[in-house]
Amino acid sequence: MEKPKQLIVEGKRLDGRALNELRPITMKVGPLKRADGSSYVEWGKNKVMASVYGPRETHPRHLQESDSAILQVRYNMASFSVEERKRPGPDRRSTEISKVTREALMPALFLGYYPRSSIDVNIEVLQADAGTRCTGINAASLALADAGIPMRDLVVAVAAGKIDGQICLDLEKNEDNFGEADMPVAVMPRRRNITLLQMDGDLSPEEFSQAMDLAMGAVDHLYEMQRTALMEKYRG
Repeated sequence: MEKPKQLIVEGKRLDGRALNELRPITMKVGPLKRADGSSYVEWGKNKVMASVYGPRETHPRHLQESDSAILQVRYNMASFSVEERKRPGPDRRSTEISKVTREALMPALFLGYYPRSSIDVNIEVLQADAGTRCTGINAASLALADAGIPMRDLVVAVAAGKIDGQICLDLEKNEDNFGEADMPVAVMPRRRNITLLQMDGDLSPEEFSQAMDLAMGAVDHLYEMQRTALMEKYRG
């Protein structure tokens, strides 16, 4: 991929967005009838399906916790999800994202309600274009709520970053590849509890504060989108 000469031209990004503007997002709850809970999220060109199975008995049994359910998360990118066909099966990146997604979701769940049980979350990336971990966390949160898993709050994820020396919201593919920093954040919105904070690149303390303000400013909008998607299913 050839690096563009500029990622920001006259205050606008190459896809026409302002610095504080999200890509177009759609959320749907319950597309998979054989899962206990499911969701489908399109975020820009990202297309992600999430499914939840459980609570159910943990197998193998040696993984069981006597006083709590275990949360198992599997993040996978389909081989056709990227321009250059990806080798099927788990790789180091998908293992890492599975782990951080699990850690982002766990604080929101009342796992103690289901001892010796397993709650399994599957996140399948059907089409990828930067920001798939945030898209996956939002989809997984919706699927868990759809499955009726008791939650302290939904979990909302969004990223801010730096391109051409400027802080902006929700990086797309060129910006992610050629920008200076990317900072995914996951939050329980009502409590403002941060459950995930990562950074790829360098930000000064002032830039970090600006990026965090930008991300947190988008959280309430995304939270309302999640709530609306859930209500639309049960209104229908």
